[in-house]
Amino acid sequence: MVVSEEAAMVIKSYQDQAEQLLKEYALADPFRPYVSIVGGIFACKMVYDLTRLISSVHFKSYPNLSKFQRTEWNNRAMSTVHAVFITVMSLYLVFWSDLYSDDRLAGPVTLRNSPMSTFVLGASVGYFLADLGMIFWFYPDLGGLEYVVHHLLSLASIAYAMLTGEGQLYTYMVLISETTTPGINLRWYLDTAGMKRSRAYVVNGVVIFLSWLVARIILFIYLFYHVYLHYDQVRQMQRFGQFLVLVVPLVLSVMNLMCYSTP
Repeated sequence: MVVSEEAAMVIKSYQDQAEQLLKEYALADPFRPYVSIVGGIFACKMVYDLTRLISSVHFKSYPNLSKFQRTEWNNRAMSTVHAVFITVMSLYLVFWSDLYSDDRLAGPVTLRNSPMSTFVLGASVGYFLADLGMIFWFYPDLGGLEYVVHHLLSLASIAYAMLTGEGQLYTYMVLISETTTPGINLRWYLDTAGMKRSRAYVVNGVVIFLSWLVARIILFIYLFYHVYLHYDQVRQMQRFGQFLVLVVPLVLSVMNLMCYSTP
């Protein structure tokens, strides 16, 4: 009994030291963005590998797919997990937390940030880096020029907001548009599994139509209105930050409208 108590004390001591090192170094302000980026990349790799293992056992159609179809299957699972994560965090930070609230007397909303908001953006940067790497590797099979433009614009905006702490509110507003990604991926899964004539495929199409309308069109109108109301605060950002806030959402909204109008 004495030995087990001593072992428990030793383990507890190592745990305390590890937590202290994590707080002082890995999660310290200078290192937090880079730790979150690496964590996002590793999370993508883990989801990709787990999807491959689980799908090969539980989905009968998976082994019959071509090599590239299996790659896209795993890649879409990766993007779905990121979309769910970033949508939940974006909705919380924009609408439920008081970090960017106008009622909070904490300076311009364009300059507000927190350790959590910065960490979440870093994880998203990790995803976009991993996904962009796959797009380039398999180009143009995983996505053409429009995907490259979308990812590069997203990377520039998210990385800037993460590193400078500026414009995080508008970055998260744009990231809410990722709420449409799971439905789009599910549509591809249903099509690949031969369920294009099923009721689930029809319902999925309606959900995509409505979610795209809300998250990629109406929400962007709200974003532009918010920028208009807080333009004096936007002007307090650095020039490049102002450019990203004003131009990137505009370009993405045009791309969203083009995709929305395409049959």
